[in-house]
Amino acid sequence: MDTAAATAGGAPGRIPVEDRGTVPPPRTAGPAAAATTTTDAPPARPGRLRHTADRLRTRTAPLRAPHLDPYWTAGFFFIAFALVSLCRFRTMSISSWDLGIFEQAVRGYAHFQAPIVDLKGPGTNILGDHFSPVLIVLAPFYRVFPSPVTLLTAQAALFALSVLPVTRAAARHLGRVPGLALGIAYGMSWGIQKAVDFDFHEIAFALPLIAFALEAVLRGRWTTAVCWAAPLVLVKEDLGVTAATIGALALIRTRRASPLAIGLVAFGITATAVTLGLLIPGFNGSGSYDYWTKFGADGGGATIPLDDALRTTLWVLLPTTGLLALRSPLLLVALPTLGWRFLSHEPHYWGTDWHYNAVLMPVVFLALIDALPRIRVSARPWLRSYAHHLPAAVLAAALALTANLPLSRLTEAATYRTPPNVTADEKLLERIPDGATVESDIRPLSRLTHRTQVFWIGDTGGLSPDYVAVQLRQDRTPRQVLAETTARHPRSTYVVLGDTADLLVFRRTSAK
Repeated sequence: MDTAAATAGGAPGRIPVEDRGTVPPPRTAGPAAAATTTTDAPPARPGRLRHTADRLRTRTAPLRAPHLDPYWTAGFFFIAFALVSLCRFRTMSISSWDLGIFEQAVRGYAHFQAPIVDLKGPGTNILGDHFSPVLIVLAPFYRVFPSPVTLLTAQAALFALSVLPVTRAAARHLGRVPGLALGIAYGMSWGIQKAVDFDFHEIAFALPLIAFALEAVLRGRWTTAVCWAAPLVLVKEDLGVTAATIGALALIRTRRASPLAIGLVAFGITATAVTLGLLIPGFNGSGSYDYWTKFGADGGGATIPLDDALRTTLWVLLPTTGLLALRSPLLLVALPTLGWRFLSHEPHYWGTDWHYNAVLMPVVFLALIDALPRIRVSARPWLRSYAHHLPAAVLAAALALTANLPLSRLTEAATYRTPPNVTADEKLLERIPDGATVESDIRPLSRLTHRTQVFWIGDTGGLSPDYVAVQLRQDRTPRQVLAETTARHPRSTYVVLGDTADLLVFRRTSAK
């Protein structure tokens, strides 16, 4: 053995470390060898085709490193959701009294008082209606910015925040491009758009909690999943069962008796039982839970609106997941929400409007993300093809449905204009002084609850309010409205403070 070669390479036949990758090509035996080399070697792959193939492979491969796509996607939807909500507020397009109800509750927390909501009845503590102490999180922001706009902006931020874990999980399991497609489709899903369009509701807190919890389940981070799921008991009384289901899901995924998962199951069920049996009745003036009457027909016997239930269930699963979410155990987390609906006869629960389906959106999308990697390697070619094309199809369905959903209004110029009648209404309502007691219906609420004590029309508990603000409809004249006001408060005299094309305000002048 050559001593110099052994010293340089460290072992016979090994290439020195510093020379690896720079070994000269083998010598040829002359022109004939050169001809053989150039003639027999396979042609090189065109550089452009190789670049395109590598780029597609990179974009569809599961991501291992963090990427900014989930963050800018969430930021985009925050702006979009905030615009939808604030433009509706600006035009006084209020569809419910919920914004006023929650503003009164948050206003109480912000001033270190009980969350009294006079709109639900004079002196009503909101914790005796729905148990949502999570609203206290908004109190510091409302103290600085005392306006319903604070609640609407916070809701837009919470909905947008849930986009982040969904997009991140999709990119991690399916690749950058499919992940981005599913993240955008989730943000544009009809359930979330309908909730954004419905003023404000406490379920806005549930979406990011569920989304982050299920993302942690997909990653096998059980402590993180428990920490995200446990606060659901503070969002609404029924979501404790949803938290327990996430704990049961962790037991299914790990196939072992995890103390954390068992603890979450016990905690969620116990919290729901204590809330419904003790806490809500304790804060409720009647000592009961008012919503038991919504279960069964007239309080007894279950009435299941089967046609509405099937239609809504298909709407939840078909355009959003192409039914492939059914292949994932994560869909179990939707069962508590769907289960109590089957026990109820309330038609709004099974409609596709309002906010009731928003909490199902992160569940079905993350169930789809869980199912797709397995289906992509199915033995059935047609199923593999379906799974590979489904993210694009889900995004296309979301875009098509958006043409008739709230986000489409952002493309209309009229959305950003304030109608003249709204300006007149606001000027009239500004004549009501701060701190006054006001009896109101839906339209004036959003301009009054942050600075006056507002009661629902006809429910003042015998109090004669300082002012009465009502929407003027075509079937009633101002004289008729004044007569109705006098009939409700026979011991007081009211005169017209002012009126607009669609609003009428009375002022109390004296007590009889």
